[in-house]
Amino acid sequence: MGDLRPRPFLKWAGGKNQLADALLQRRPVHFKTYYEPFVGSGAIFFRLYREGLLQGAALSDVNAELIDTYVAIRDHVFEVIDILSELPHSKEFYYEIRSKDPWKLTLSERAARMIYLNKTGYNGLYRVNRQGQFNVPFGRYQSPNYLDLENLLAVSHALQNVEIICTPFDTIVERAEPGDWVYFDPPYVPVSQTANFTSYYANGFSLRDQERLRDVCVALSQKDVQLMVSNSDTTIVRSLYASPYFVIDEVKANRAINSNGAKRGKITELVITNYRVDQTIQRRPL
Repeated sequence: MGDLRPRPFLKWAGGKNQLADALLQRRPVHFKTYYEPFVGSGAIFFRLYREGLLQGAALSDVNAELIDTYVAIRDHVFEVIDILSELPHSKEFYYEIRSKDPWKLTLSERAARMIYLNKTGYNGLYRVNRQGQFNVPFGRYQSPNYLDLENLLAVSHALQNVEIICTPFDTIVERAEPGDWVYFDPPYVPVSQTANFTSYYANGFSLRDQERLRDVCVALSQKDVQLMVSNSDTTIVRSLYASPYFVIDEVKANRAINSNGAKRGKITELVITNYRVDQTIQRRPL
Protein backbone atom coordinates (compact mmCIF):
# COMPACT_ATOMS: atom_id res chain seq x y z
CA MET A 1 0.00 0.00 0.00
CA GLY A 2 2.97 2.30 -0.47
CA ASP A 3 4.08 4.74 2.22
CA LEU A 4 0.51 5.53 3.33
CA ARG A 5 0.81 9.25 2.71
CA PRO A 6 -2.74 10.07 1.63
CA ARG A 7 -3.55 13.32 -0.09
CA PRO A 8 -6.89 14.78 -1.22
CA PHE A 9 -8.56 12.57 -3.81
CA LEU A 10 -10.89 15.33 -5.04
CA LYS A 11 -10.25 18.80 -6.41
CA TRP A 12 -12.39 21.35 -4.59
CA ALA A 13 -12.99 25.09 -4.86
CA GLY A 14 -11.26 26.67 -1.89
CA GLY A 15 -9.21 23.54 -1.16
CA LYS A 16 -6.44 24.16 1.36
CA ASN A 17 -3.46 22.26 -0.08
CA GLN A 18 -1.44 25.40 -0.72
CA LEU A 19 -2.32 26.91 2.69
CA ALA A 20 -1.69 23.76 4.72
CA ASP A 21 1.70 24.92 6.01
CA ALA A 22 0.35 28.28 7.18
CA LEU A 23 -2.68 26.70 8.84
CA LEU A 24 -0.74 23.96 10.61
CA GLN A 25 1.66 26.59 11.93
CA ARG A 26 -1.41 28.10 13.60
CA ARG A 27 -2.80 24.90 15.07
CA PRO A 28 -3.31 24.52 18.83
CA VAL A 29 -0.36 23.19 20.83
CA HIS A 30 -2.49 20.30 22.09
CA PHE A 31 -5.86 19.00 20.93
CA LYS A 32 -7.92 15.85 21.28
CA THR A 33 -10.48 15.10 18.55
CA TYR A 34 -10.15 17.04 15.30
CA TYR A 35 -13.39 18.16 13.63
CA GLU A 36 -13.80 19.49 10.08
CA PRO A 37 -17.46 20.46 9.44
CA PHE A 38 -16.88 21.73 5.85
CA VAL A 39 -14.63 18.88 4.80
CA GLY A 40 -14.41 19.52 1.04
CA SER A 41 -11.17 17.96 -0.19
CA GLY A 42 -10.03 17.28 3.38
CA ALA A 43 -6.57 18.79 2.75
CA ILE A 44 -5.99 19.74 6.39
CA PHE A 45 -7.22 16.38 7.69
CA PHE A 46 -4.86 14.50 5.36
CA ARG A 47 -1.96 16.76 6.29
CA LEU A 48 -2.58 16.24 10.01
CA TYR A 49 -2.74 12.49 9.37
CA ARG A 50 0.57 12.50 7.48
CA GLU A 51 2.18 14.51 10.29
CA GLY A 52 0.95 11.98 12.88
CA LEU A 53 -0.95 14.68 14.77
CA LEU A 54 -4.38 13.04 15.02
CA GLN A 55 -5.79 11.30 18.09
CA GLY A 56 -9.28 11.12 16.65
CA ALA A 57 -11.19 12.83 13.87
CA ALA A 58 -14.72 13.55 12.65
CA LEU A 59 -15.40 14.84 9.14
CA SER A 60 -18.74 16.27 8.07
CA ASP A 61 -20.50 18.33 5.43
CA VAL A 62 -24.03 19.03 4.18
CA ASN A 63 -23.09 17.77 0.71
CA ALA A 64 -24.54 14.26 0.81
CA GLU A 65 -22.77 13.09 -2.36
CA LEU A 66 -19.43 14.23 -0.98
CA ILE A 67 -19.97 12.51 2.36
CA ASP A 68 -21.12 9.31 0.67
CA THR A 69 -17.92 9.35 -1.38
CA TYR A 70 -15.81 9.52 1.78
CA VAL A 71 -17.86 6.73 3.36
CA ALA A 72 -17.57 4.53 0.27
CA ILE A 73 -13.79 4.95 0.15
CA ARG A 74 -13.52 4.20 3.85
CA ASP A 75 -15.76 1.12 3.78
CA HIS A 76 -15.77 -0.17 0.17
CA VAL A 77 -12.61 1.11 -1.49
CA PHE A 78 -12.05 -1.98 -3.63
CA GLU A 79 -15.57 -1.74 -5.05
CA VAL A 80 -14.99 1.92 -5.93
CA ILE A 81 -11.66 1.06 -7.57
CA ASP A 82 -13.23 -1.75 -9.61
CA ILE A 83 -15.94 0.59 -10.92
CA LEU A 84 -13.50 3.38 -11.75
CA SER A 85 -11.28 0.95 -13.65
CA GLU A 86 -14.17 0.27 -16.06
CA LEU A 87 -15.00 3.91 -16.83
CA PRO A 88 -13.74 5.24 -20.19
CA HIS A 89 -12.49 8.79 -20.65
CA SER A 90 -14.63 10.35 -23.35
CA LYS A 91 -16.88 13.35 -23.76
CA GLU A 92 -19.86 11.15 -24.64
CA PHE A 93 -19.45 8.98 -21.55
CA TYR A 94 -18.92 12.04 -19.34
CA TYR A 95 -22.33 13.45 -20.23
CA GLU A 96 -23.90 10.02 -19.98
CA ILE A 97 -22.70 9.45 -16.41
CA ARG A 98 -23.36 13.09 -15.49
CA SER A 99 -27.02 12.65 -16.50
CA LYS A 100 -27.53 9.71 -14.13
CA ASP A 101 -29.45 10.25 -10.90
CA PRO A 102 -26.82 9.57 -8.20
CA TRP A 103 -29.51 8.47 -5.76
CA LYS A 104 -30.47 5.57 -8.02
CA LEU A 105 -26.90 4.23 -7.88
CA THR A 106 -25.27 2.10 -5.19
CA LEU A 107 -23.02 3.81 -2.65
CA SER A 108 -19.87 2.67 -4.47
CA GLU A 109 -21.26 3.65 -7.88
CA ARG A 110 -22.20 7.08 -6.54
CA ALA A 111 -18.67 7.57 -5.18
CA ALA A 112 -17.05 6.45 -8.45
CA ARG A 113 -19.30 8.84 -10.37
CA MET A 114 -18.33 11.72 -8.08
CA ILE A 115 -14.60 11.04 -8.46
CA TYR A 116 -14.87 10.57 -12.24
CA LEU A 117 -16.84 13.79 -12.79
CA ASN A 118 -14.52 15.70 -10.46
CA LYS A 119 -11.38 14.58 -12.27
CA THR A 120 -12.70 14.89 -15.82
CA GLY A 121 -15.01 17.92 -15.52
CA TYR A 122 -14.00 21.48 -16.32
CA ASN A 123 -11.47 22.93 -13.86
CA GLY A 124 -12.28 20.37 -11.17
CA LEU A 125 -15.36 22.31 -10.11
CA TYR A 126 -18.24 20.96 -8.07
CA ARG A 127 -21.32 22.93 -9.04
CA VAL A 128 -25.02 22.14 -9.02
CA ASN A 129 -28.04 23.93 -10.46
CA ARG A 130 -31.18 24.95 -8.58
CA GLN A 131 -32.49 21.40 -8.88
CA GLY A 132 -29.34 20.09 -7.22
CA GLN A 133 -28.05 18.52 -10.46
CA PHE A 134 -24.35 18.51 -11.24
CA ASN A 135 -23.88 20.77 -14.27
CA VAL A 136 -20.14 21.24 -14.86
CA PRO A 137 -19.15 20.77 -18.54
CA PHE A 138 -16.58 18.28 -19.83
CA GLY A 139 -12.97 19.25 -19.10
CA ARG A 140 -10.00 19.56 -21.43
CA TYR A 141 -7.75 16.89 -19.97
CA GLN A 142 -5.71 14.47 -22.08
CA SER A 143 -5.20 11.78 -19.42
CA PRO A 144 -7.06 12.59 -16.18
CA ASN A 145 -6.03 10.40 -13.26
CA TYR A 146 -9.41 9.39 -11.89
CA LEU A 147 -8.08 5.96 -10.90
CA ASP A 148 -5.25 6.81 -8.50
CA LEU A 149 -5.00 3.36 -6.99
CA GLU A 150 -2.24 3.95 -4.46
CA ASN A 151 -3.76 7.16 -3.11
CA LEU A 152 -7.29 5.73 -2.86
CA LEU A 153 -5.94 2.84 -0.79
CA ALA A 154 -3.97 5.25 1.41
CA VAL A 155 -7.06 7.45 1.85
CA SER A 156 -9.15 4.44 2.82
CA HIS A 157 -6.56 3.49 5.44
CA ALA A 158 -6.50 7.04 6.83
CA LEU A 159 -10.30 7.12 7.11
CA GLN A 160 -10.56 3.96 9.19
CA ASN A 161 -12.00 4.82 12.63
CA VAL A 162 -12.88 8.34 11.42
CA GLU A 163 -16.46 9.47 11.95
CA ILE A 164 -17.95 10.68 8.65
CA ILE A 165 -21.42 12.20 8.75
CA CYS A 166 -23.71 14.38 6.66
CA THR A 167 -24.84 17.14 9.01
CA PRO A 168 -25.07 20.96 9.19
CA PHE A 169 -22.04 22.73 10.67
CA ASP A 170 -23.93 24.01 13.71
CA THR A 171 -24.40 20.51 15.14
CA ILE A 172 -20.72 20.72 16.13
CA VAL A 173 -21.74 22.65 19.26
CA GLU A 174 -23.31 19.51 20.72
CA ARG A 175 -20.54 17.17 19.58
CA ALA A 176 -17.23 18.89 20.34
CA GLU A 177 -15.76 18.70 23.84
CA PRO A 178 -13.36 20.97 25.73
CA GLY A 179 -9.85 20.50 24.34
CA ASP A 180 -11.01 19.42 20.88
CA TRP A 181 -10.08 21.41 17.78
CA VAL A 182 -12.55 22.44 15.08
CA TYR A 183 -11.44 23.79 11.71
CA PHE A 184 -14.13 25.63 9.73
CA ASP A 185 -13.53 26.21 6.02
CA PRO A 186 -16.93 27.56 4.89
CA PRO A 187 -17.82 28.91 1.46
CA TYR A 188 -16.10 32.30 1.57
CA VAL A 189 -17.76 35.68 1.69
CA PRO A 190 -17.27 36.82 -1.95
CA VAL A 191 -14.77 39.62 -2.43
CA SER A 192 -16.87 40.82 -5.38
CA GLN A 193 -20.21 40.07 -6.99
CA THR A 194 -18.44 38.03 -9.69
CA ALA A 195 -16.45 35.88 -7.26
CA ASN A 196 -19.37 34.03 -5.73
CA PHE A 197 -18.89 30.27 -5.34
CA THR A 198 -21.93 29.76 -3.11
CA SER A 199 -23.44 27.23 -5.54
CA TYR A 200 -21.34 24.73 -3.53
CA TYR A 201 -24.67 23.15 -2.72
CA ALA A 202 -28.11 23.98 -4.05
CA ASN A 203 -29.15 26.42 -1.31
CA GLY A 204 -25.92 28.42 -1.29
CA PHE A 205 -24.33 29.96 1.81
CA SER A 206 -25.76 33.34 2.74
CA LEU A 207 -24.64 36.17 4.98
CA ARG A 208 -27.07 34.83 7.58
CA ASP A 209 -25.21 31.51 7.41
CA GLN A 210 -21.94 33.37 7.99
CA GLU A 211 -23.52 35.01 11.06
CA ARG A 212 -24.71 31.60 12.30
CA LEU A 213 -21.17 30.29 11.89
CA ARG A 214 -19.83 33.18 13.98
CA ASP A 215 -22.44 32.41 16.65
CA VAL A 216 -21.34 28.75 16.63
CA CYS A 217 -17.74 29.90 17.12
CA VAL A 218 -18.80 31.97 20.13
CA ALA A 219 -20.68 29.00 21.60
CA LEU A 220 -17.68 26.71 21.09
CA SER A 221 -15.39 29.29 22.69
CA GLN A 222 -17.66 29.33 25.73
CA LYS A 223 -17.25 25.54 25.92
CA ASP A 224 -13.42 25.81 25.75
CA VAL A 225 -13.33 24.14 22.35
CA GLN A 226 -10.41 25.37 20.22
CA LEU A 227 -11.30 26.55 16.73
CA MET A 228 -9.94 27.99 13.53
CA VAL A 229 -11.88 29.64 10.69
CA SER A 230 -10.67 30.44 7.17
CA ASN A 231 -12.44 33.15 5.18
CA SER A 232 -11.88 35.98 2.74
CA ASP A 233 -10.31 39.24 3.84
CA THR A 234 -13.41 41.42 3.67
CA THR A 235 -14.98 44.07 5.86
CA ILE A 236 -17.87 41.70 6.53
CA VAL A 237 -15.65 38.92 7.90
CA ARG A 238 -13.55 41.31 9.98
CA SER A 239 -16.66 42.83 11.52
CA LEU A 240 -18.22 39.43 12.22
CA TYR A 241 -15.20 38.33 14.26
CA ALA A 242 -14.41 41.67 15.92
CA SER A 243 -14.81 40.17 19.38
CA PRO A 244 -12.58 39.51 22.41
CA TYR A 245 -13.08 35.79 21.71
CA PHE A 246 -11.14 35.87 18.44
CA VAL A 247 -7.69 36.58 17.06
CA ILE A 248 -7.61 37.57 13.36
CA ASP A 249 -4.50 36.78 11.34
CA GLU A 250 -3.67 37.27 7.65
CA VAL A 251 -2.19 34.75 5.22
CA LYS A 252 -1.30 35.01 1.54
CA ALA A 253 -3.02 32.56 -0.80
CA ASN A 254 -3.04 31.94 -4.52
CA ARG A 255 -6.33 32.54 -6.29
CA ALA A 256 -6.59 29.02 -7.70
CA ILE A 257 -9.94 29.14 -9.51
CA ASN A 258 -10.63 32.14 -11.71
CA SER A 259 -11.60 32.11 -15.38
CA ASN A 260 -9.61 35.31 -15.89
CA GLY A 261 -5.91 34.44 -15.73
CA ALA A 262 -5.00 38.05 -14.97
CA LYS A 263 -6.95 37.82 -11.71
CA ARG A 264 -5.04 34.81 -10.45
CA GLY A 265 -2.28 35.49 -7.95
CA LYS A 266 -1.57 36.24 -4.32
CA ILE A 267 -4.47 37.52 -2.26
CA THR A 268 -4.93 37.98 1.48
CA GLU A 269 -7.16 35.59 3.39
CA LEU A 270 -8.07 35.60 7.06
CA VAL A 271 -7.40 32.93 9.66
CA ILE A 272 -9.46 33.39 12.81
CA THR A 273 -8.72 31.49 16.02
CA ASN A 274 -9.97 31.65 19.59
CA TYR A 275 -6.46 31.09 20.94
CA ARG A 276 -3.11 32.77 20.46
CA VAL A 277 -0.68 30.85 18.29
CA ASP A 278 2.25 29.39 20.23
CA GLN A 279 5.42 30.75 18.68
CA THR A 280 7.23 27.43 19.02
CA ILE A 281 4.68 25.91 16.65
CA GLN A 282 4.76 28.91 14.33
CA ARG A 283 8.50 28.43 13.83
CA ARG A 284 8.32 24.64 13.60
CA PRO A 285 9.75 23.43 10.26
CA LEU A 286 7.10 21.63 8.24
